[in-house]
Amino acid sequence: QVQLVESGGGLVQPGGSLRLSCAASGGVFGNYHMNWYRQAPGKERELVARIISTGSSTVYGDSVKGRFTISRDNAKNTVYLQMNSLKPEDTAVYYCKATHYYSRNDYWGQGTQVTVSS
Repeated sequence: QVQLVESGGGLVQPGGSLRLSCAASGGVFGNYHMNWYRQAPGKERELVARIISTGSSTVYGDSVKGRFTISRDNAKNTVYLQMNSLKPEDTAVYYCKATHYYSRNDYWGQGTQVTVSS
């Protein structure tokens, strides 16, 4: 079973940037597809970005395409979310999720708050 710890959230002005990190432990990181989700108050949790276990393919939610970039470092057991040109509507709790490539079991982190405001 893998454990996930997110970090890097905070308060940023519109147009600014943040980089989120999600450190994994307790499993073989390279066996997991990694995902970033977010949930704003009163809204459903939504997929932000996904990167497959090898790092060779990524998927983005429509609202973040061209602004956010997901990447992973399998040697450091960490997945990143680089967020540029942030907007107030990006304000949410951001969650990291690991999905085992074979069993499809999901594991979630505790979340990190991102607030975009002037």
